[in-house]
Amino acid sequence: MSRAPRPLTPAAATRHGLARVLSKQGACSRSEAERWIRAGRVALEGQVVRDPQHPVRMGQDGITVDGRPLAAAQRIYVMFNKPRGLVVSATDERGRATVYDALAAAGLPWLGPVGRLDKASEGLLLLSNDTLWAAGITDPATHCDKAYHVQVDCIPDAALLARLREGVVDQGERLAAQRVALLRAGEKNAWLEIVLDEGRNRHIRRLLAAHGIGVLRLVRVAIGQLALGELPKGQWRHLEEAEVAALRRR
Repeated sequence: MSRAPRPLTPAAATRHGLARVLSKQGACSRSEAERWIRAGRVALEGQVVRDPQHPVRMGQDGITVDGRPLAAAQRIYVMFNKPRGLVVSATDERGRATVYDALAAAGLPWLGPVGRLDKASEGLLLLSNDTLWAAGITDPATHCDKAYHVQVDCIPDAALLARLREGVVDQGERLAAQRVALLRAGEKNAWLEIVLDEGRNRHIRRLLAAHGIGVLRLVRVAIGQLALGELPKGQWRHLEEAEVAALRRR
């Protein structure tokens, strides 16, 4: 006679590496957690663990950092109007200014960037210690729209806009815009609104370069339903609960 399957007990629950658990709990980034662990700052049930991959359960009791129990951090959701010239990184090996330098006086806990903007790009950047929420926004499978206003060094015609929507293959990757519209044009340059439903590294710059178009400015103005709005450059604010919920993966 077949035996009924045993119910899943806490001991049999899925285990993850210790560094990942610290990151998922919102204590720090995974790379920072690895440094803490290797430095002997993290203990499990009173025993120092120096292996970042040591298996533990998510939410397991008995984890301490510097002798203090690990508690799930309060979830923080922030939008920041990134100025041009800042690197989206906690540290930079070349000594360049980072978004964390700009936020240093804000008194915020550790927050990870939700996606990236390159050094020359500006606009809406999300930061949070809720890694599951962040993953839902950046996962290509969710097709979360991201809108950009891009100043280009030419006056595109309708045929060129159509080719941008059709896309190209660059370095083995297909690059295309979901939507492209001409916002305004001057004598020698124009502003486009470009919407992507997934973003690859330097997606817009590479797509435009493939058509011989140079980028003068690139500003992200919206992620999903969340718009940058009138938030001043270099400033930040907490997201409202409804804004957080609107971006949560369903």
